[in-house]
Amino acid sequence: MVVVGGGPGGATLGSLIRKYNPRLRVLILEREHFPREHVGESQLPPIGRVLQEMGAWEKIEAAGFPVKLGATYTWGKTTEPWVFGFIPEQEIRDTTRPAKYAGWRSRVALQVERSRYDEILLEHASSLGCEVRQGVRVAKVHHDGGAISHLETDQGERIVGRHYVDASGNAAVIRRQLGVEVDAPTLLRNVAFWDYWEKPGLNAPLMKNGTVRVQIRSLGFGWIWYIALSEDRTSVGLVCNAEYYKTSGKRPEQIYHEALKAEPSVAGWLSGASHRGKVESTTDWSYVARRAYGPNWFLCGECLGFADPILAAGLTLTHTCAEHLACTILELERGEQDAAWLRRQYEEIQQRRVAQHIKFAEYWYSANGLFKEVLDNCTKIAQGAGLKLDPAEAFRWLSHGGIDDHLGQFAIGGLGLSGFKAVQHRFSHDGDGVVACAIDGATHLKLNFAGATRSMMAAPQMGRVLKIEVLERDGARLPLVGHYKLVADVLAKEHAADRVVAGLKRAIAAAFPGETNLGPLFSQAMQAIEAMAVRGWVEVEKRPEAVAIRMSVPEEGEIIYSQSKGPAKKA
Repeated sequence: MVVVGGGPGGATLGSLIRKYNPRLRVLILEREHFPREHVGESQLPPIGRVLQEMGAWEKIEAAGFPVKLGATYTWGKTTEPWVFGFIPEQEIRDTTRPAKYAGWRSRVALQVERSRYDEILLEHASSLGCEVRQGVRVAKVHHDGGAISHLETDQGERIVGRHYVDASGNAAVIRRQLGVEVDAPTLLRNVAFWDYWEKPGLNAPLMKNGTVRVQIRSLGFGWIWYIALSEDRTSVGLVCNAEYYKTSGKRPEQIYHEALKAEPSVAGWLSGASHRGKVESTTDWSYVARRAYGPNWFLCGECLGFADPILAAGLTLTHTCAEHLACTILELERGEQDAAWLRRQYEEIQQRRVAQHIKFAEYWYSANGLFKEVLDNCTKIAQGAGLKLDPAEAFRWLSHGGIDDHLGQFAIGGLGLSGFKAVQHRFSHDGDGVVACAIDGATHLKLNFAGATRSMMAAPQMGRVLKIEVLERDGARLPLVGHYKLVADVLAKEHAADRVVAGLKRAIAAAFPGETNLGPLFSQAMQAIEAMAVRGWVEVEKRPEAVAIRMSVPEEGEIIYSQSKGPAKKA
């Protein structure tokens, strides 16, 4: 197998291939020499699981990257900062580093200096037997009838493989030379400018025992990221509407530094700090490739699709995409499953995941009333999506195709269902939109699978591609796995609210023997019922005098709250 690109996508793919089938030869071609700077330093929790599986967790931990607990925003209907966390703060226990992938550390993320992070992963792939060649640029992709015959390097060397993978990021070496077109299904057209800042103790006020949050600050025309990479170094970037930048007539350096000075908190943090003096830029235009595979080639990671960075999903999409591709190629080599189905599933699932993150970013932007200078653009985004900025309608629109960053659990951008609804309290909505739960007050719950078709969906897991049942109806999807499967099994037997709750608790205890803290698992099961009810998979009845479910999401909670008030205490 020949992999073009030695970044996180290529390194993850190569590592997993070699872990599960060390007889397969993997060649990784990287045009640059590591270490090298790269933007995209903020992670989401699903990455930890992939790092653990590929055997790189301990090496990444040893590097001491700050632990990311979530983010702090000014976004929505108020300029007051509000906090989003992956987990309640009271669950954070021992912060000694390096730590095992267990407990609360398995539910948070990292903020990584990409020059070091990418080098560690590429060296790890090499340690597992991948042949890594740096400073080698693929100059030409020779192909005929859609299949690649060989690659040609800038030195004229001929490279031949059985599988070819484009993991070259935005360079998209194979994708571009094969003429694979991309769709940009959104009016989000942003540009990004960034630089790196340093000062001894620069981030000490923001860090606590090596943990930190990304700082996001809205301006009238865009937003600033402030990502602490260590106590002394920070990545600071500006994202703004491309048309606004074009009509401003300002140079990148000018609009960047003016923005940093205009935001009081950012200006305060950077006081006395020095920067490289090299403001870099890129277009942050969301897109999805129309094809993700051919007869003997695949696209992987950012060259397959890219979603606006507001959700910090770039590295997560890349790592998990590479994991799925590794399992797909391993199955193709085994020859036990239908090859066409495996390829189609890889393409459909990864295209859908990118598209879902693009949809979420659209909602995130269109619900920000602080974008005064580009409000018309945000309004057009909402209108173009047919989106009414009402919390309930927005959720139905966003979740219609199913959201499964964690297969079998509603999760996107680091947010579970309750987190998503809590965020909605912060957003600007039409009128007085109420963030309510569909099952609040429900006394009876009944499955509604009428008219749904059943098919099989790929679930990559530990080097294999498992087949799971999925229901589809009117464009909505329900994978019968994880908490959705658990809920469906209970609702097939019980309907009264109190019996459903009791049945869920028994089912969770049986499914997770030895687990001492079943509270979060039960909460996820209840959120699964809510998601199923909103999408029409569960019918809700509210009968007088019967025992009812009570489910609400407070504006000030444990993981999402106003910075000035702090997290709510658990009752």
